[in-house]
Amino acid sequence: AQMAMQFRGALLRPGDPGYDGARVVYNGMFDRKPGLIIRCSGTADVIDAVNFARQHDLVVAVRGGGHNIAGNAVCDDGLVIDLSQMRGVHVDRDAKTVRVQGGALWGDVDRETQAFGLVAPGGIVSHTGVAGLTLSGGIGWVRDKCGLSCDNLIAAEVVTANGELVEASEKKNKDLLWALRGGGGNFGIVTSFEFKLHPVGPIVAAAFPMYPIEKAPKILRQWRDFLEGKPDEITSAAVMWTMPVAEGLPPGAQGKAVVITGGVYAGDPNEGEKALQPLREFAEPLGEISGQLPYRAVQAAFDPFFPNTGAVHSYWKSVYANELSDELIDILADLGNNRSSSYSLINVPYFGGAVKRVKPTDTAFWTREPSYMLSLDGNWTDPSEREQHVAWVRQAWDRLQPHSTGAVYLNFMGEETQDPDAVVRAAFGDNYARLVELKTKYDPDNLFRMNQNIKPR
Repeated sequence: AQMAMQFRGALLRPGDPGYDGARVVYNGMFDRKPGLIIRCSGTADVIDAVNFARQHDLVVAVRGGGHNIAGNAVCDDGLVIDLSQMRGVHVDRDAKTVRVQGGALWGDVDRETQAFGLVAPGGIVSHTGVAGLTLSGGIGWVRDKCGLSCDNLIAAEVVTANGELVEASEKKNKDLLWALRGGGGNFGIVTSFEFKLHPVGPIVAAAFPMYPIEKAPKILRQWRDFLEGKPDEITSAAVMWTMPVAEGLPPGAQGKAVVITGGVYAGDPNEGEKALQPLREFAEPLGEISGQLPYRAVQAAFDPFFPNTGAVHSYWKSVYANELSDELIDILADLGNNRSSSYSLINVPYFGGAVKRVKPTDTAFWTREPSYMLSLDGNWTDPSEREQHVAWVRQAWDRLQPHSTGAVYLNFMGEETQDPDAVVRAAFGDNYARLVELKTKYDPDNLFRMNQNIKPR
């Protein structure tokens, strides 16, 4: 009642119309029931919500796009501060920057920036939230040319735990900007992001050949060799997956287990087609989606397979590797051929160029030196199968450990109950101590703890 008198956005309690829909997140593993969901209409609502939560000592979850694999966008009994109605995007063509509200999705950003042939580096699913992806890194299809999402963050407006709106930029609260570039949602609620833009699109060259998964050992070795000396314009990843039976997919690949050597060229599309051609010649593909495509279409290509409806249950784990040795490739191929679910996939993004040119201490995002991430993405639809699929991910992760650097990517990590602090420390490496100091400065009572949490001193 207190909040309803001053709040502009909707207040949703258990039993209210719209409550059940508002608590649904991407990951169906989490069926949590908040005591109150506050759908903020603007920054003033966020400030009031934070003050209300602090005054009443409530557990707080912050929701942007709701795609967090660990389910942190929703909580039981506490307060969900929902930014999903705050999706404004404003492009400054002269400055080549874009200002984005905290609840925007990457599809919202691409829609506006691509009208001018510009890109803010995002992820690979267009209905992923800008906030969650950026704050813990942001790996997309132009990373080798343009960097991670967090690398392109140049300013932000943040509601801190004391209810104050502060600017984080190179001129004000520079330490907070450093922390937001990869440090997660530990330091406040970002109501506005400002990104620098890059000239890419609206048409790009892309190659997504789909080879029989039985040939994965050979294909992955060829892909590894292709990456040596490639230009920064090419961003690439290898994926092992079972293609759905769906309209628009190559008929020969539908329902088949495949290894995809994907690539996108951030430059002239004609040059890009030539540069990407080797990815299409490793063997006879079952099918492919390749050629000159709208950048927005590339960004949305995986959308149907990761619906933000709670229909898919997911448990993911990730590690980094400095190289793809023959032994590691054979392990990955074996895992790809023996996934516990046809929905599950093994994703191996390559990192070079702009990602590696940033020093590990220049941003909170520490992991800059490894060339490969190995992401084990367990996905299924029957809730009763949870135990077997989680077990597959964990066992696969254990097999990869001897080849790992020890680091992890927090956006690709499921809920950890055994030793969450160790996971966080592994992600931040030598930046962890500085992040603890900044957490203590900006959120000393750990109000924002529904995340991969950095505990204050």
